[in-house]
Amino acid sequence: MSGVLAMILAGGEGTRLMPLTESRSKPAVPFGGSYRLIDFVLNNFVNSGILKIFVITQYKSQSLMMHLKNGWQVSGIPGAFIDSLPAQMRVSKEWYQGTADAIYQNLTFIRDQFPDHVCVFGSDNIYKMDVREMLNYHNSKQAELTVAAIKMKSEDCAGKFGVIEVDENGCMIGFQEKPAKPKEIPSEPGYSLVSMGNYIFKADVLINELVEDQQDSKSSHDFGKDIIPKLFPRGKVFVYDFSSAKIAGEADSAYWRDVGSVDSFWEAHMDLLGNYAKFNLHNPKWALHTYYPPLPPANFVDTDDNESHVSMSLISAGCEINGATINKSVLGFRCTANDGANVEGCVMIGDNTIGKGAKVRNVILDRYVEIAPGFTLGYDIEEDKKLAAQYKKGKINISDNGIIVVGKGLRLGY
Repeated sequence: MSGVLAMILAGGEGTRLMPLTESRSKPAVPFGGSYRLIDFVLNNFVNSGILKIFVITQYKSQSLMMHLKNGWQVSGIPGAFIDSLPAQMRVSKEWYQGTADAIYQNLTFIRDQFPDHVCVFGSDNIYKMDVREMLNYHNSKQAELTVAAIKMKSEDCAGKFGVIEVDENGCMIGFQEKPAKPKEIPSEPGYSLVSMGNYIFKADVLINELVEDQQDSKSSHDFGKDIIPKLFPRGKVFVYDFSSAKIAGEADSAYWRDVGSVDSFWEAHMDLLGNYAKFNLHNPKWALHTYYPPLPPANFVDTDDNESHVSMSLISAGCEINGATINKSVLGFRCTANDGANVEGCVMIGDNTIGKGAKVRNVILDRYVEIAPGFTLGYDIEEDKKLAAQYKKGKINISDNGIIVVGKGLRLGY
């Protein structure tokens, strides 16, 4: 799309997702068996015809950059690119100090593209958006900045998201960054309008605001904390209501989930499953591209003692199900479940092995985790806590809702 440049913020540490982020950045965390978190925002731009994309990286970015190299190369289209921008300390000797500073330190790349509009989007949410709809809204309002927003229960967004107030024309008239007591929508008590962290700026407005912000020694150089609160009282800032978003081939497209915590990460995986999945991975009119390694199809075999049973699950390429039972689970590439094993409500990132007769429930296994034959995990919380205590802090985490996360490479029960 002519005149539009995308800047994707992909430098987050994702500390609340530990140990999944022990060796990778949050946007590089695998999701849904075959994807990584960053794939969803990239698909939103590519499927919207926006092919000038910079991905700004920072922490533990190697696996993310390899994923971009392997799966997201644009060739044969003049002027089109998907390029990573690692922290290069161009204007200071420090890492990026905030989301706004990350864009500021890369202003030279924005100026080189001569865009009319710049999309500044996050990279760690699960959703589908036709960005052209938001751009059309932005242009129709002649906005200097348009912020994408979605309604959420006030109790669920307290202290987590920026909360917005709008007038009858959709113009922003109030903004609070992560308030403990979010303001409710006047016509819908119990609900608040929250920022999705997706912004479309007029290019000249963005540049001017970032330069001014950089000169403010008291600023934290963050879009939510500094740029938006300063801009909306004196600029034309409008709010795009994501609840009205439409995707071709889907009746209800306004799904959005932040996966910043272990519980929300697990819940988002469960939303992929069942007869009426809340998030549809199978819409041919909105293809979800990623990097697929060269692997054979998943293989399901029966043993002398057990038949393989799989229900309400996603099984990725290269998996071997050998007389095991898999229910309501997501298995990434090259997972193996052996004779008599039972896997229930689990997320297996990839290259995992479940031994003969082992039982795992409500567990997230990072890559290369092995479960010994006959071992049980996720059935007795007290025993699970004792197990976690045996390992280095953070290698096995148990969430508030009892979801167990096992760090990369552990061999349990051997």
